[in-house]
Amino acid sequence: MAIKLTDVANKAGVSPTTVSRVINNYGSLSQKTIDKVHAAMKELNYQPNSLARSLQGKNTQLIGLIFPSVAHPFFGELVEKLESKLFDRGYKSILCNSANNKEKERNYLNMLAANKVDGIVAGAHNLGIQEYEELNLPIVSFDRALAESIPIVGSDNYQGGCLAAEYLYQQGARKIGIITGSNASDSPTNDRLEGYLDFLKKHQLEAQVFRFESFEHSLVLKNMKIKRILEESDLDGLFCTDDLTALLVRNNCHELNLAIPDKLKLIGYDGTRFIQEHCPQLSTVIQPIDELAELLVDLLIQRIIHPEKEMSPAYKLPVRLLTGQTS
Repeated sequence: MAIKLTDVANKAGVSPTTVSRVINNYGSLSQKTIDKVHAAMKELNYQPNSLARSLQGKNTQLIGLIFPSVAHPFFGELVEKLESKLFDRGYKSILCNSANNKEKERNYLNMLAANKVDGIVAGAHNLGIQEYEELNLPIVSFDRALAESIPIVGSDNYQGGCLAAEYLYQQGARKIGIITGSNASDSPTNDRLEGYLDFLKKHQLEAQVFRFESFEHSLVLKNMKIKRILEESDLDGLFCTDDLTALLVRNNCHELNLAIPDKLKLIGYDGTRFIQEHCPQLSTVIQPIDELAELLVDLLIQRIIHPEKEMSPAYKLPVRLLTGQTS
């Protein structure tokens, strides 16, 4: 049988109104009374109804997090930081894994709205979701252009692209290629490619761009494509716009007896804690995950508390280079 607020009141020896005031942190109550109510709630395992609170015009203290996959080290670490920082600020998180499924993301958005979350942090890759324009909710985006009214937080992707190309150049590479995504969306991550292209143009070098489309998720297909690139091109430097692809390149180089960094200098992008601890030999561009999470949380809470406040359309945090043994 579900535990009711009146059960808590009876257990604590107080009125239901007093229990409600404790839950909503409203009015002047003695610490002894507050402790009695919390002890009764704990003993009865009573969970306040967030939806009921929202119907009374109160915040639910719930935040929706929509990301492609926490199996990816970068998104996994970012979501972990977000959840921790939100909890420290009094919010609980609802995690929605949108994969690469637009309908799934749309359903999650509708679910979050129906559950009256206080706000959403969105970092999904799906395109053409009109609901972001229509939802009357505080939303902050990570590295994705969702709607004109939604501010975007990300690292300086253009700076990162320049840094990666420049470092390969400094190490002696002149035939520098890039493996990137489809770049179909109008999103800040595309600037990694632009930084690379501008650096090569400045030094009068020919760009070699290899795109992995969004549907190419099969590890077998990715390895086949990487192997073909390594066999058919004459690259002496390669920039991968994510670390996991860079690791696949390194593995394929080993199978092809292509020495790194003597024959091919290699650099990745993201620099997660996982990469730094388990693959320290990989040169990479580090995104400041902790600072990104802090900024996303700060901006979202500002939007929740002051919905009328004007915000910049985009916020960029600097990246830095981590040199390993692959370049």
